[in-house]
Amino acid sequence: MIEIVPTPRITATVACPGSKSYTNRALLIAALAEGVSRLTHPLLSDDTRFMNEALMEFGIPVKQEGDEFLVQGTGGRLRVPKKEIYVGNAGTTMRFLTTFAALAPGTTRLTGNERMQERPIGDLLDCLIRMGVQARSVRNNGCPPLEIHGGGVPGGATEIAGDKSSQYLTSVLLSAPYFDAPTTITINGDLTSKPYADITLDIMRAFGVHAENESYRQFRVAGGQRYQGRDYLVEGDYSSATYFFAAAAVTGGDVTVTHLNPDSVQGDRDFLSALEQMGCRVEPGTEKIRILGNPLHGIAINMNHMPDAVQTLAVTALFAEGPTRITGIGNLRIKETDRIVALENELARLGAEVEAGEDFLVIRPAKQYRGAEIETYDDHRMAMSFALAGLKIPGVKIRNPECVNKSFPDYFDRLRELCR
Repeated sequence: MIEIVPTPRITATVACPGSKSYTNRALLIAALAEGVSRLTHPLLSDDTRFMNEALMEFGIPVKQEGDEFLVQGTGGRLRVPKKEIYVGNAGTTMRFLTTFAALAPGTTRLTGNERMQERPIGDLLDCLIRMGVQARSVRNNGCPPLEIHGGGVPGGATEIAGDKSSQYLTSVLLSAPYFDAPTTITINGDLTSKPYADITLDIMRAFGVHAENESYRQFRVAGGQRYQGRDYLVEGDYSSATYFFAAAAVTGGDVTVTHLNPDSVQGDRDFLSALEQMGCRVEPGTEKIRILGNPLHGIAINMNHMPDAVQTLAVTALFAEGPTRITGIGNLRIKETDRIVALENELARLGAEVEAGEDFLVIRPAKQYRGAEIETYDDHRMAMSFALAGLKIPGVKIRNPECVNKSFPDYFDRLRELCR
C-alpha cells in the first residue's frame, strides 16, 4: 500500500513513456514483417512483456537492447507454440494474438488470468469463423481460454460487431495482409473507441500496408501487401500523460510533458480539450505540451473515443465547481474491471456523490473529502487516477499499487519526482 502526500502546487517537467497501443501493434507487425525492425522508446511493461514472450513462442526472435526492441520478422511464417500462451490480463495481447495465431500451422491455446477469462471475445471468434478459421472458446462462454486451429486464413468478406471493443477489428486488420485473399470487414453497429482504429491504420501504413476506411463502417485490405521491417520510433502515450496533465489541473500547477506528438491520432489527446473546457490552459509545443491549472468547473462530455482517460477525468472532477457528467462509456464494463462500478465505489468512498448508469457517470463534488484506502480492483488505471486525489486529500492510500506494472511500472516514482 502507498500513501500519497498532498502537494500544494506542482511545477515540473516530465517525460512521457512510450504508447502501449503503439508498442504492442508495432511488435506484432514487426513479427510479421520481412527483415529486422528496431523499435525505439517502446513501453516496457507487463503487457508488452506478455506480447514479447508470446511472439517468441511463435518463433519470432525478439531482443531488448536498452530502450529498444529488435524484432527479426519472419514474413508471416510462424511456428506453432509448444505450450499454452499466458497473457495475464493484457487485453491487447490476447485479442491481437487471436487472429495472429490462425496464421500458425497447428493448434494454439491462449489463456490469461481470472479476469481475462471473464472478458468477452466471442465477437472476434465469430468474425474469424465467418472467414473459415476454426476458433473456439474452450468453455463455450465466449471468453478465454481459446483454441485456434491455424494454418492460414482464407480472408474475403466478413463482419464484426463494433459496440464492445475496437480491438476486435484491430486484431483482424493487423494480420489481414497475410490472409489468402483480400479482406473486407463490415462493422455491425457503431464502432466504439474509433481513434484506436486510427492508430492501427497509422502504424500499418508506417510499415508499408494500406487499409481503406470507409467512415468506420467498412475496412478493406487489398491483396499483395506485406509489412517491411524498419526503424520505428514509438510515440509517447497520451493515456499515461493524462495523469500528469490532471496533476496540474488538480493542484493549480504548471506541468510540461515531453515526448508527445501534438498531431497524434491517439484519442486520449482530447483529454486536453476536456481540461480546457474545465478551465485549464494548454500550450502545445514541439514534442511537448504544457498545461496550467486554473479553478475548475464541471462539464458534460461524451468519452466514447477516449475510454482510458475516463478515470482520470472522474477524479479531476472531484475538485471542480459543479457536477461533471460523463457519457458513452458502456464499454468500461468489460475492461480490467467493471470500471463504472469501481469508480462509483471509490469516488463515494472519498465523499463524492456519484450517479452511475449503464453507460454514464455523474460526479457531484463534496464540500469536504475524507481520506480512504482506495481499492484498485487490480486495475492499473484505478491506481494511477486515484493517486491524483491524494495530491489534494490527506490520507489517501492506494492498495495493490503494483498493478501499475501492467502499463506504467515506474508511475509512483514519477509522481514523487513530480511533487518535489
